Amino acid sequence: MKCEIVNFEKADFQQLDSFADRTVFQTREWVRFVAQTQAATPVLAQLTDSGQMVGYFTGLTFTRLGVKVLGSSFPGWTTPYMGFNLVPGASRAEALAAIEQMAWDDLKCMHIEVSDPHFNEGDGEALGFKTSHYISYRTDLTRPEEELFQGMDSACRRCVRKAEKSGVVIEEAHDLAFADEYYEQLKDVFAKQGLVPTYDVERVRSLVRNLEPTGNVLLLRARNPEGKCIASGIFPGFNKIVEFWGNASFRAYQGFRPNEFIQWHVMRYWKKRGAQIYDWGGEGTYKEKYGCVPHRVPWFIKSRYEFVSKLRDGAQKMYRGKQRLMGWFQGDRAAVAGE
Repeated sequence: MKCEIVNFEKADFQQLDSFADRTVFQTREWVRFVAQTQAATPVLAQLTDSGQMVGYFTGLTFTRLGVKVLGSSFPGWTTPYMGFNLVPGASRAEALAAIEQMAWDDLKCMHIEVSDPHFNEGDGEALGFKTSHYISYRTDLTRPEEELFQGMDSACRRCVRKAEKSGVVIEEAHDLAFADEYYEQLKDVFAKQGLVPTYDVERVRSLVRNLEPTGNVLLLRARNPEGKCIASGIFPGFNKIVEFWGNASFRAYQGFRPNEFIQWHVMRYWKKRGAQIYDWGGEGTYKEKYGCVPHRVPWFIKSRYEFVSKLRDGAQKMYRGKQRLMGWFQGDRAAVAGE
């Protein structure tokens, strides 16, 4: 299998979006969102086998500390996977081998990471890739609505009913101001754990600016009976898969159970639009109450030189430590301000 880089801005996205395995994270608008927030350059490559087009690869390159990286996706991008769009029968292992060669020879990268929801463990291992995982949960949205509701545990169902009886209203948002409302609630969520959000408000604004006009993201507000926005959520979707990107709420109003009510709205909304899978956006045992099942996607990692791999792992550890320190500092500062 061979690959050839395609001009991203001139690509036929109508053709690309017609692939059955296409996800929202490969769409033009999502890639632009990542490019803007990560100072990265989109990479689109066409794959051929015996002269026949068999698919495409989507990713981005960026440079840190002098090291050029090809990500599809990469930690910190709030994008769980990208990967390939292939015709039925095409080998993802062969596609990965072709992209690796492109990364080293054509793009002059020193590190590559690829995650694809249709990967098998062996696709990368046979090529010498280190295997990590994007670990999440999934809900099968092809089941009848009543079955989805009954699949939640009894406490979760009671929360949904309580929110409805308490007068909580779920509404769709289409305005940029939504990003700032969501982020204020997100800061409250992280403060509860002594942390700060892993991204800034501008990332949320960029997501809304790029995705909202396409209809490929559901932005929701939950309002209490007085009309105050007490919770919000961001749920991108395209084709078969919907993603739980973010959900936040003010702790003072969680007694209204807005989060459970939002999630129930999300499942019904996307089910009616033909989505088949709701990916719950990562780990968190609290999600099990919704009746979802564990799921993991292989994430393949490879460096051309060993020192690059060590730099990557060290940077990730430093980032986590910085987040804890900032959370402590913000909490301490708030406590002083309240004295």
